[in-house]
Amino acid sequence: MSSNAPTSSRRRKPKTQAGRYRVPDRSSAVDYYSKAIGRALDALDCFEDGETTLSLVEISKLKGFPESSLFRILLTLEAHGYIFRTADGSYKLAPKLLFGKLYDRAQKLREIVHPFLKQLNTEYNETATMGFLFQDRMEVIDTLEAIQEIRRTNTLGRVLPPHCSSIGKAIVAFQERNVIDRILRISGLSQRTEKTITDHLQLLGEYEKIRKEGYSVDREESVPGGVCFGAPLRDERNHVVAAISISVPIFRLTPEREAEFVRAVMETARKASEAIAALVAVNATAHPAPKAARSRSTRMPASRTR
Repeated sequence: MSSNAPTSSRRRKPKTQAGRYRVPDRSSAVDYYSKAIGRALDALDCFEDGETTLSLVEISKLKGFPESSLFRILLTLEAHGYIFRTADGSYKLAPKLLFGKLYDRAQKLREIVHPFLKQLNTEYNETATMGFLFQDRMEVIDTLEAIQEIRRTNTLGRVLPPHCSSIGKAIVAFQERNVIDRILRISGLSQRTEKTITDHLQLLGEYEKIRKEGYSVDREESVPGGVCFGAPLRDERNHVVAAISISVPIFRLTPEREAEFVRAVMETARKASEAIAALVAVNATAHPAPKAARSRSTRMPASRTR
């Protein structure tokens, strides 16, 4: 009877004097780090968005995991509905994880881009906005309004149309054709004003022009009396995942001012994209907990790591 007590005590650490479990402090987190769970989360981190598809071999090369153990991890994640296999056997994020991951990424990019957006807003005293691509739709995730009595306004969370908003057009124009067709099919080409493009082929021509020139324009296409100039934001993979815009009432717009707005929004987008790529690259190398766990595992006998 007494011989069982020490064993029970050793297997139930840590716990408080009252017999309740407590969370380990940060100094001892490495001792409790689960390498198996860590590897599963690392595997999920390989998927940047809903379009990313990766094979077992590709994930193994990205993370340096043995294919045999990675197969079991992916099989488990698939069984619990966190990833799914496509027709060719590669893996994609399942919807239950995708949207949370996208919103987390949107928030991180918003924090990086906000200082650039603020500078654009301050310099021209016109409304500056950022939109992000959430798989099949674009939403406003940051906006700074002009301090003027008459101004263009925007709303956080507003869904941006892909055919008549400068941000929507700047994002969609740089997607693959199948993604463009899917977004347009889901969103539709509703008539907002007399100048809204509602013809599919004409809109594809507009996207081609945006790709060549590097910026988009909403010239009273979504709201009468308003003009917006947009430019795409690229991530560390050079994928267009977001865009920024500057909006101005048409009565304050002159040809000289228009050229200035175009240069400003393109230059701001370029600097913000460079900051995104640089910061994401730095963060990708900073994983202290997994590294600490791996350093402990190297001290294990070879027979236990097979």
